Amino acid sequence: MTYNSVTEILQAIKKKKISASEITDEYLSRIKASDGNLNCFITLTEEAALNRAKEIDKDISKNKFKPLSGLPIAQKDIFCTKGVKTSCGSKMLDNFISPYDATVVDKLNEAGTIMLGKTNMDEFAMGSSNETSFYGPVKNPWDNAYVPGGSSGGSASAVAARISPCSTGTDTGGSIRQPASLCGICGLKPTYGRVSRFGMIAFASSLDQAGLFTTDALDAAILLKEISGHDPKDSTSSTVEVPNYFDYCTNSDRKDFTVGIPEEFVNDLNDEVKVSFYDSVKILEKIGCKIKKISLKHTGLGVSAYQVVAPAECSSNLSRFDGVRYGHRSKKSSTLESLYRESRSEGFGKEVKRRILVGTYALSAGYYDAYYLKAQKVRNLIAQDFRQAFEKVDLILGPTTPDKAFKIGEKMNDPIAMYLSDVYTVSTNLAGLPAMSIPMGFKEGMPIGLQIIGNHFDEKDILKLSHLFQKETDWHNKEPGV
Repeated sequence: MTYNSVTEILQAIKKKKISASEITDEYLSRIKASDGNLNCFITLTEEAALNRAKEIDKDISKNKFKPLSGLPIAQKDIFCTKGVKTSCGSKMLDNFISPYDATVVDKLNEAGTIMLGKTNMDEFAMGSSNETSFYGPVKNPWDNAYVPGGSSGGSASAVAARISPCSTGTDTGGSIRQPASLCGICGLKPTYGRVSRFGMIAFASSLDQAGLFTTDALDAAILLKEISGHDPKDSTSSTVEVPNYFDYCTNSDRKDFTVGIPEEFVNDLNDEVKVSFYDSVKILEKIGCKIKKISLKHTGLGVSAYQVVAPAECSSNLSRFDGVRYGHRSKKSSTLESLYRESRSEGFGKEVKRRILVGTYALSAGYYDAYYLKAQKVRNLIAQDFRQAFEKVDLILGPTTPDKAFKIGEKMNDPIAMYLSDVYTVSTNLAGLPAMSIPMGFKEGMPIGLQIIGNHFDEKDILKLSHLFQKETDWHNKEPGV
């Protein structure tokens, strides 16, 4: 029997129908068969994975189980992993071996997972197509001529291709939800502070959030509980209690959610995406949800505000990569100044350089008030829109992306068009809200996603509604090539 979902794998291991070693070997074989074409992985940790699986099997033979005993998982290459290269998809960190584990990695290890390897990504998480990676573009398993989305494209493509049952990702402006939509899987971005950022290499510290890719909502519920919770090593980590998301999804009878649909999310939708979206709305009404029209009038300014705030924070965060302490060091330099200049020029790609320059400009004397401060004011207005909306509704619904995946190379020379891929996702990052993309159909053979947004720390309701939707549909069970 082939095991594809987290739930199936955990049940099979618990009933001893399959061992941790067997399931790990199966997924490693899948990776070797498919990844040469997809380019999902930067580093494959085969030997370490098989050794860890043997250790877990020894514990299982003594009936010592952990919550995720024997579950294979892929880690986005932005999370520090002790003794394993952590590159962030960049030449700058091509030689960096992390001396410690990120909290997310540590928690998943503690829960019993087995890391298959580190997944490809847009360089330093800057991109919407996974084409800015130093290691080459990742391909969409539904059609290899198309992008998988970004920046977490490797993680999304791996789960969609069924070469990993689940994976981690990060979301700064849509980098989990957008690739989840384009690859036809589930992608969950939790509330800012729900999951620790310690050991997650920073792009934009006030926006970055770790999250998950799975095939269905129940799998995400199982994993979210294990990675959530307060971390004393992260000052932005929340102390809000972590519920049992899986129990809430499966045991709670609640179906009477009031769901808001913002006019700003549907007015300019592509016709085919709009049809799929309103078909999804009908399914939610059938379940028992009440649908209400709302307005988020400032979300249209989200991309503009984001493209000031995120580069400003990136210019600060990436200043640490100077060729002195770790990472790429130029061999051309003869002075300290030239060492900085040459190391950064050689180590960073075009998109990263563009954002550093934009961010430095926005923070410079004379422009701080005109750009950065104004963007933060817009950010506050967007957050205020959401606060007012959640006084009237429980959850907010919209498409995840304006359209299906685009072809590799199609938008590489048009940064503005690329940035607009995240038009429906950036606002939730600016407001620090949780959101999830789940499959809602296809357009011309390529997946499209439905986005469910919740109030702060309302992940349980997002997961519950997603689960109810998936009980009525089978989009999440569709596999590339099947």
